[in-house]
Amino acid sequence: MTATAREVSGAAGDPYLPRVFEVRSIEPQAPQVATFTLAATDSSRDLPFAFQPGQFNMIYLPGLGEVAISISGDPDGREGLKHTIRFIGRVTEALSRLEPGSLLGVRGPYGAPWPLDQAAGRDVLLVAGGLGMAPLRPVVKALLHEPSRYGRLSLVYGGRQPIDLLFAAEFAGWRDQGLQLCPIVDRAGPGWRGEVGVAPALVHQIKLEPANTLVMTCGPEIMMHYTIAEVLAKGVPGQNIFLSLERNMQCAVGLCGHCQLGPEFLCIDGPVFPYPRVARYLGVAHF
Repeated sequence: MTATAREVSGAAGDPYLPRVFEVRSIEPQAPQVATFTLAATDSSRDLPFAFQPGQFNMIYLPGLGEVAISISGDPDGREGLKHTIRFIGRVTEALSRLEPGSLLGVRGPYGAPWPLDQAAGRDVLLVAGGLGMAPLRPVVKALLHEPSRYGRLSLVYGGRQPIDLLFAAEFAGWRDQGLQLCPIVDRAGPGWRGEVGVAPALVHQIKLEPANTLVMTCGPEIMMHYTIAEVLAKGVPGQNIFLSLERNMQCAVGLCGHCQLGPEFLCIDGPVFPYPRVARYLGVAHF
């Protein structure tokens, strides 16, 4: 059933209640993954949705609840508000049944962003795994809008198989704009001519000046663990490494405690953290 604007809208001026957005388009990306483009239906509908790369929104469906989803669109606002969603839970499975024209609620943006200002003048290495490419896509867009502001730009992106690589239709354009893109898959298929293996294994092939390199990584925690070990071994200082962590975010404002990691709340202190700030927790199994 399609929700009405009354069902998804909150009281005027209440920052904890969602705004109404319309689904403009749904673009399949991979099996059980699609990118939703949303547009506001209120008085701000003609204004770009302002966010910083790495932030997320809470997406709300009446009667089902909310789910935290990273923003995967271009931060300059020209693409509209985009979320790339994997359909694996109650709310996201319901989202998979929506069609263009459907209404949903949006709260946000929330969270600490990627450190683009700190990356200025440095080589930038991005390492993504699976759906972790979604919160890094806005970084790619931002870097390629101002390539002269940065040094060498590199992206290592790993997926289970070629069909699982998100935004593959954009890869050629990214390369043309100067991004060194190194995709790798666990299992190759017919026609695949790229690398086979895991993303951290490609990091050693990236030429960089360790002291002048900033690393951003997002994906399965085991992938980030080995990526960080690899770049530390190459001499990249720990304070130049940033990662995005995922936990069960339910309120997005630091009240419910579901996303607590030690003293940190991922929704307000993260999801992007400098590595030294969370290093001691990443070594604890099932923390």
